[in-house]
Order: sequence, then structure tokens, then C-alpha cells
Amino acid sequence: MFSWPTRVYWEDTDAGGLVYHAQYLAFLERARTEWVRALGYGQDGLRRDHGLLFVVAGMQIGFLKPARLDDALEVTVELRRCRRASLIFAQTVRRGEETLISAEVRVAAVDAEHLRPCAIPAALLAQLQAQEVQAGRDG
Repeated sequence: MFSWPTRVYWEDTDAGGLVYHAQYLAFLERARTEWVRALGYGQDGLRRDHGLLFVVAGMQIGFLKPARLDDALEVTVELRRCRRASLIFAQTVRRGEETLISAEVRVAAVDAEHLRPCAIPAALLAQLQAQEVQAGRDG
């Protein structure tokens, strides 16, 4: 499972000092971006070299406990399903051993110019499928 560390800054919080609910989406997005980068594919390179964008097509999120200013967090990414033009991720936001957010994120591959569904390039698809298999063995 991929894990990305972050910290809660003033700009992430609401007037009560808790992380604003929409900021969790940014944490989840950044972790997925770093996960793809760890595979050797930057988001801009996918767009430039392959004409591909990954866009969020759906999300289910459970807000279990709040994060607060200056909390050190870990955001996890686990590929649950890989299809030719879509991915499903399980993600969490944790503070130590405590799970604060649990999410399932459905991502679609789209053509960068027309924003229509498209196939994931073969080399990347093979890497993603290997990640899915590994996630299946670990879970």
C-alpha cells in the first residue's frame, strides 16, 4: 500500500480549527498523484506524451473523525480494480493508527483533447495491473 505523508496547515482548516471537509479531497488527490509519480508517470507527462488525463468519475467518502491544525497525517492509496479505461482506489487518511477518512475513488482515463473515455497506454496498464494483483495479495 502506498502512503503519502502530509501535515495540516492553517489554510486547510475552518474557523473551528478542524480540517475543512473539501480539503480532504485535495489530500486524496495529491496522494494518488504521488502514487502515479512513484510508478514513473507524472500527470503532466501523461497529458503531454500520451494525451491522457485521469479524472475523478465518482467517490464515496466516510468522514469518521476530524483532523486538526498541525496534525501529521498519512494518506494511503491502494488500487482495488484496474480496467482498460478506469481505476478504483481505496484510500484512507490516518493520524497514527487512527483512520479519519475512508474513501473509494473511481477514476476514468480520458483523452486530454476531447475529454472522452480512452484506453490507458499499454505500458502503464501493465504496471497498474501488476499493482492491482499485488494489492489483492496483500489484502
